[in-house]
Amino acid sequence: MEVLAIIPARSNSKGIPGKNIIPINGKPLIAWNIEAARESDFIKRVVVSTDGEAIQKVAVQFGAEVVIRPDDISGDEASSESALLHVLEHMKQAENYMPDLVVFMQCTSPLTATEDIDNCIIKLIETKADSVTTVTPFHYFIWEEENGEAIGINHDKRFRPRRQDRKPQYLETGAVYVMRTSGFLECKHRFFGKTVVSVMPQERVVEIDEPADIVLAETMMRNLLKPEYCFPSNVTTLFLDFDGVLTDDTVITDQDGREAVVCSRGDGMGISMLKKTAIRVVVMSTEKNPVVTARCRKLGIECYQSLGHNKIETLRNFVLENQIDPATIIYMGNDVNDIECMEFAAFAAAPQNAQNAVKQISDLVTKSNGGHGAVRELCDLILKSRQ
Repeated sequence: MEVLAIIPARSNSKGIPGKNIIPINGKPLIAWNIEAARESDFIKRVVVSTDGEAIQKVAVQFGAEVVIRPDDISGDEASSESALLHVLEHMKQAENYMPDLVVFMQCTSPLTATEDIDNCIIKLIETKADSVTTVTPFHYFIWEEENGEAIGINHDKRFRPRRQDRKPQYLETGAVYVMRTSGFLECKHRFFGKTVVSVMPQERVVEIDEPADIVLAETMMRNLLKPEYCFPSNVTTLFLDFDGVLTDDTVITDQDGREAVVCSRGDGMGISMLKKTAIRVVVMSTEKNPVVTARCRKLGIECYQSLGHNKIETLRNFVLENQIDPATIIYMGNDVNDIECMEFAAFAAAPQNAQNAVKQISDLVTKSNGGHGAVRELCDLILKSRQ
């Protein structure tokens, strides 16, 4: 199925001059929609319809194609539909291209997520609908004035049912619309045939029309982008258990009693990148095993073994002797003998396959298992936080 996303963006805006490319949390406004569309599992091409050279440059910079809009559909009174129809006609004439579905996105909704786009497309396909729009739950009572008297629009003022007792209602968000192209070309309107709705969460619903909306959008966006965990501001040392963290917690023993373990090359690359930032990486292993020695030697990291149940004492002594601030260390473990060390560290991490007791006291549980990229995942997150 061929799916085309179109983002109309006029250059003239009376409320906020240059609105479509104003910075929102470090990116031009239109860039947020372009990136969300490009990450979709369904959308093949993203086109910006504009009459402005500055918008054109930004659109190309962030990976969109551009169709220049003629003057007669660039004014305040021109409909969004006219821009969509122009893009479709232009692409048909220029390259005989005609998508099955058109995704119409408004760049005034910068919090729109790829998930919201894909949910719309899926809803249209699964319900065999002709058009779909994003909505959010709406629970408010609406009033209007008529001849100086307040009149209830969506309710009877004599009857005030509880929210849970009311029939669900929805507010159109203005973020995403999806249409079957053939029907849209025939009706020339975004709503036609069987129309369904796709619900998006209220925390992603905002439209930038007034200057105050910019502050609101940036605040909402920062809250959405805020990580669920917070690394120490200046990480100096990463401590790692070996079995179950740098390995998958299994051991292979040959007929002569020699042991082998499964490790991830990706973990090694992550550690290498971390070391380049002067972060020290130290392995602390309960047992003494030549496999541990060999792996740590290859990775070029320090290794302490035969610690038994004295891991915490070794960790404390190491921190004291090396004059390391405990507030700057991260410890990653997978089993109950790591818990004391994890509680001592400023930040505790665990792989996905760690013991439940360990995961419960961890600040971060990676998506990956030990020996299968858990350490690389942690290293990447640490590096990202330092940026």
